[in-house]
Amino acid sequence: MDQDRQDAPSLEDAETLGEALRAARLASGRSMAQLSTMTRVHPRYLTALEQNEFSVLPSRIFSMGYVRAYAGALGLDELTAVERFKREFPEAAVPLQAPTGAALQQMRRTSPKILAALGVLIVAVVGWNVFQRVVRIEPPHPSDLVAVPKNWAKEADSEVERALYLGAPRAAPPDQTTPALYITPGLEAQLTGVDPDDPNAVVVAPAPPVQAAFNPRGAVYGASATTSQVTLQARKPAALVVRQGDGRILFARQLAAGEAWRAPPNVSATVDVSDPTAFDVYLNGEHSGALPAPQSPLGTLNNRAQAEARQSEARAAAAAEAQARTRAAQAAAALAAAPPPAAAVPTVPPAG
Repeated sequence: MDQDRQDAPSLEDAETLGEALRAARLASGRSMAQLSTMTRVHPRYLTALEQNEFSVLPSRIFSMGYVRAYAGALGLDELTAVERFKREFPEAAVPLQAPTGAALQQMRRTSPKILAALGVLIVAVVGWNVFQRVVRIEPPHPSDLVAVPKNWAKEADSEVERALYLGAPRAAPPDQTTPALYITPGLEAQLTGVDPDDPNAVVVAPAPPVQAAFNPRGAVYGASATTSQVTLQARKPAALVVRQGDGRILFARQLAAGEAWRAPPNVSATVDVSDPTAFDVYLNGEHSGALPAPQSPLGTLNNRAQAEARQSEARAAAAAEAQARTRAAQAAAALAAAPPPAAAVPTVPPAG
């Protein structure tokens, strides 16, 4: 490459840039195809550079890049080649055109008038608003009330005392329970089906009082109400974790006060809580106390619910059977106490 640069003619000695590039190519012994491969420039553009046909070349920026690449491949000075290309192919200057639109002097003459008109308009709007507000302001007038009556002050003091007086604390309202059945004297037999004066009447044992019913006060998670018999409700914010026998987590959540979880039936799991007193247990919808321990088997709670359900069904069946026997005894007693029917007396016709 150094030998080629020494043998190559100078760019300043040639009459044009194209003749200098053509002489350098012939001196190098390379073909146009080889130089096109080296410079990655199409042979048509290289030929246009040698023949000074600058109109065939693309934009001026690309043309200077082609000149730089071609001169470098031929061993010529790239900067000198680019400078001579600029001299022989100067950039066409775009003449400045006169501005179109409104004349500057006209704008200068009309701008003060426009600004003055806007200023007058703004002052008028602000002044009109201020005038309207001033007109609507009513002048202060003295009060017709010369002095406050003494009885008004006394009544006001007594009202304040009554309003701030707090009586003794009242007892908490009773829990949700079923009130005792009131039986009107003389209507025992109609209401209960048992005559208190009948010695043979079967006395039915009163049903146990209904405990507090489940009252959801927040979100209820877990199984549906139709399938679940055990419900755990949080008295206060507490964590509830239910683990199955294989260690998998069936349910885990920080419950807020009032939120509850319904246990699915026939599931072997353990209820794990940090504070057992923070959860109320409801069996078949009735309150059954708090959790017995921090870790309680879910199967035990389900079995208790099923046993209490069977006991309730047995008591209901026994009560129905006792009422049926009482009604049968009352019917038999009423039949025995009824007078026998009178015998029929034959009628004798009078003698003729």
